[in-house]
Parts: sequence; C-alpha cells; structure tokens
Amino acid sequence: MTQNNLETLRAIIVDDEELARQGLELRLQNYQQVEVLRSCASAKEAIEAIIELEPDIAFLDIQMPGMTGFEMISEIQADILPMIVFVTAYDAFAMEAFKIHAIDYLLKPLEDKRLGEAIAAALEQKAQQSALDEKKKLMNLVVSLTGKSPQAIGELLDDDSVAEHADRLAIKDGASITFVPVREIDWVDAAGDYMCVHARGETHIMRTTMKELEAKLDPSIFQRVHRSTIVNLERVQKVSSHINGEFHLTLSCGSSLKMSRSYKEKIKHFF
Repeated sequence: MTQNNLETLRAIIVDDEELARQGLELRLQNYQQVEVLRSCASAKEAIEAIIELEPDIAFLDIQMPGMTGFEMISEIQADILPMIVFVTAYDAFAMEAFKIHAIDYLLKPLEDKRLGEAIAAALEQKAQQSALDEKKKLMNLVVSLTGKSPQAIGELLDDDSVAEHADRLAIKDGASITFVPVREIDWVDAAGDYMCVHARGETHIMRTTMKELEAKLDPSIFQRVHRSTIVNLERVQKVSSHINGEFHLTLSCGSSLKMSRSYKEKIKHFF
C-alpha cells in the first residue's frame, strides 16, 4: 500500500527530558505518515510551535517544570489546538486526560503496539475531519455560486445533515440555561476553550469549540472572518479596506471587527 493517498500527521513532541524526546522522534521515523515538525523542551516552546506551525498532533508529557501539559492545553486557543497524545510515566492522570478528549494516553516506557494504535486513531480522526471540512467547503461554494440556501441545497441532495442548523443556542450558566435565538447573534469570538456569543448588547459565555459552534450555524448567514471570529452577515453595515489587505467590518450594533486577509475572498461572495 502506498502512502500517497493516505492522511499524514504533522506532529510536535513536547517533553522536558532530552532522551525522551530523542527516543520518541526515533520511533516515529518508523511511521511514514508522521512528520515531526519540532521537538520542544517546555510547554512554552510548544505553545509557540503550535501558534506558528499549527500541527495536527502533539505528543505531550504531563509533568514538566514551569507548566504542566494540562496547563499548556488551557493556554491554547481551541480552534488551533492539535490532537493530543499524552506520553507520561504516570498513570494517575488518565481520567483527566480523556475528559479533555485526548486521542490516547501512553505510559513510559513506550510500547510499539500502543504507539501504533495511537497513531492509527489520530489518522482516523483527521480523515473524518477532512471529509467534513471538504463537504463544508463544497457547500459554501455551491451557496456562493447558486445563491440558494444550504437548506435548499440539502433538500436537493436529500441530505438532512447538511440542512439542519440550530434555531437557538442553549447556553448554560451555573444552574440556569439561557436560550439565545441564532438570528439575534451579532458576532462570536473565541476566548480559549470558550466562545463569547454577542447578541442584543449582551455577551453570553458558551463552553464549546469554534468548529463545533460553526457547524451549528447557517453558513449563508454566519461566516468566519478571522481565525477566532464568526460574524452574522446580516449585521454588517459597512466594509472598509486597509492598505495592508485587511478589512474592517462595522456592524449594526456598533462593533467593529477585523477581517484577516486569508478570509477576504468572502467579500466577493457576500458584500
């Protein structure tokens, strides 16, 4: 079987012990579908690497001086957080690791079989996400070319999963739940593991990822204009261009949002 048609994993290794980093990198050389981008000696180095390289997966130690693996994860914006495989000498943290949806939890010294299982699970998850991303790109393209709503296109394709979008968001705040009508949302921005949903002059804090929330919103109305920002296109009153290629969007609520250059093609489709 050739590797050309298979998913690949862009990886970083995070461990304060040099021998552990070298040993894991040597083992990963046996997997043609894994490319090690960087080996990091601390959580701080790893955060910088994740922001710069946006790897698919991080092989992460837990007990490190300065900042633990768990603390590191809490410092990374949810939409660029890679898949996590914990590699540690301690089994006491396994339950906590799986609570944050880690791909796997490997104990040192590493067993080749367990490492292979972790890589296979990560490859499968990436393949599933790639299929969803491609489907969404295709849907957005069809929407922009035809002017039809995703619901109408979903009906034509007889695909209920495409047509279903939330009418309101249930946002839990302590013991109470606030239901926010989706049409009333002005914009959303990411704050670590939380989303700040701005609607009718109020900000509601929702624990979810950018990708999960974006999947619930109708793409004919809500579009990502920045890595950490989704805007209600119906609220945009003015678009201002800048010399550096960026745009500023002025919303009906008075907020001003920056659209990064990588998202400027949306201007052609929606404004």
